[in-house]
Amino acid sequence: MTIELRGNWRIPTEILAGAGRIAELPGRVKALGITRVLLVTDPGVAGLPFFAAIVAALEAEGISPAVFHDVNPNPIAANVAAGALVYKEHKAEAVIAIGGGSGLDCGKTIALAVSTSRPLWDFEITLATPELDRPLPPIFAVPTTAGTGSEVGRASVVTDTSIGRKLILLHAQMLPRLVILDPELTFGLPASITAWTGMDALAHCLEAYYGPFYNPFADGIAIQGMLLVKENLVTAVNEPRNANARMNMLAAAAMGATAFQKALGAIHSLSHPIGARFHAHHGLTNAVLMPYVLAYNRPVIEDRMATLARCLGIAGGFDGFLAWVLELRTTLKIPHTIVDLKVTADALDDLAQEAFLDPNTPDNPRPATAADMKRILVAAMAGSLEGLGA
Repeated sequence: MTIELRGNWRIPTEILAGAGRIAELPGRVKALGITRVLLVTDPGVAGLPFFAAIVAALEAEGISPAVFHDVNPNPIAANVAAGALVYKEHKAEAVIAIGGGSGLDCGKTIALAVSTSRPLWDFEITLATPELDRPLPPIFAVPTTAGTGSEVGRASVVTDTSIGRKLILLHAQMLPRLVILDPELTFGLPASITAWTGMDALAHCLEAYYGPFYNPFADGIAIQGMLLVKENLVTAVNEPRNANARMNMLAAAAMGATAFQKALGAIHSLSHPIGARFHAHHGLTNAVLMPYVLAYNRPVIEDRMATLARCLGIAGGFDGFLAWVLELRTTLKIPHTIVDLKVTADALDDLAQEAFLDPNTPDNPRPATAADMKRILVAAMAGSLEGLGA
């Protein structure tokens, strides 16, 4: 039986999934009575033909768009402040965030910034959520990579340059009102970015699945997300215009971000400070760290990983799954050590301490101290999985 990869979903975000569905965006904006919008994206996406087509389609519906694309690969507070200023000067009524994780996170955070007089850092995930001055404007999210899943999340990641740390900001109203998953917008992605963002989706599903909490809904979503990655990521890399593989990877990314409401863990705890300090791509960093964190967590996740391996059709339980991850990384040309991310030995103590303080660390299935984090980093620098599970 052949099923058309197209659907309308609510999880609770409303999602329009399928090739060509970006054409529905202007009508959905207009239906809310919105006439002025801020489009937030990154410089690369801003120069692509489909982005110009989106601007023209909005204008054809009588909607006035302003464009803000001064977004760093890892968004910083200055990007958000600059975008908020453009939003106010344009008298925008909604934010349309288009792009990868950086554009989506920046767009969502701009919507937060224009709704409060508080510093952004007051909304850090580890603190109680403060009151807003006014409700957030509607957010429309259009991902152009299949990785972060930020389009279906209530959080954003912004780097505080004053301390050199990535901070996770959270507010329920940052959940986008409408998401469009259109695989045709991902056709032009380079193979490396396709691979790295796909590994990010895998990391989200994996850490959500083995997180130490009871949430069978998240478990089921995470397993199916990993199956979609297993069956489609290599195809998406090798056949960049394969609409089915691209659509399934977009779905996997959204599923990962839906599932990680249950938990993330040490892969992300370690990845955040490496990204902030060495400007490494988040998905690539997750991919490099994945086997080392798996090996560290083995004593407490081995049984769950045996179940996961069976669900994915992988023989050999934990060892079989780890071997599949290592093989997948080789196929996708993912480097094996953090040395390839330009991480230096003299930074390991600071990275370990920052990872220990990351809000995802308490949710790692095996408790991890700063010393444990350094042990993982040392192994990831040496390229050795030996002894991490002890």
